[in-house]
Amino acid sequence: MSDQVHYDASQYERPSVTVDVVIFTLRENRLHVLLVQRKNWPYAGQWAIPGGFVEMDESLEEAARRELAEETGLDDPDVYLEQLYTFGDPDRDPRTRVITVAYFALVGADLLQVQAGSDAAAADWFPAYDPPTLAFDHGDILDYAICRLRYKLEYKAVAFQLLPETFTLTELQEAYENILGEELDKRNFRRKVLAADILEETPHLRSGGHRPARLYSFRCDAVAEIKARRLFP
Repeated sequence: MSDQVHYDASQYERPSVTVDVVIFTLRENRLHVLLVQRKNWPYAGQWAIPGGFVEMDESLEEAARRELAEETGLDDPDVYLEQLYTFGDPDRDPRTRVITVAYFALVGADLLQVQAGSDAAAADWFPAYDPPTLAFDHGDILDYAICRLRYKLEYKAVAFQLLPETFTLTELQEAYENILGEELDKRNFRRKVLAADILEETPHLRSGGHRPARLYSFRCDAVAEIKARRLFP
């Protein structure tokens, strides 16, 4: 019988673990990110990505969804949330050794009730491509999240998570153009998105200064994964 190996946890230092959630939405046809103004040291008064320490009895995703609910009022398991990357530079947090697991969430602006958490002085939306100087390494986290979002648009229909329940084809195209940072050919875009069979035409029209536009919704039974390498070049 082999000798029993005893593990003494006190012999090892324990880094702290946090989650940071990059929350994207579309406001006035521009990609925005939710930021919170820090109340306490370090970086008091600076803007940061919402986040917090992971509790001992919760998983990483549970912690991320808790933070999402605290900052937006959304406690919905259907909200699009995806793990982004782990950031673990030893000097990223002056308080102690902190490893953060970053997530990003996509939500429609019509669903949000933005509120500052208990550890934040304020919360507000900022253009994702022109944010203020961010605390910690949150500038790097935001850049990484934008790159991931732009990449996912090439093969997955995630843009619908940022739109209201019904939308026009023009609004959909503007969403893609804003996130991708490039202008798309209108005729080609509409041909491809309709051929993908992921939209459902509604009987409703949206009136405005021009000719009324047909409203569409995303098909709940549609396959989200797009087989083409890039759906909307």
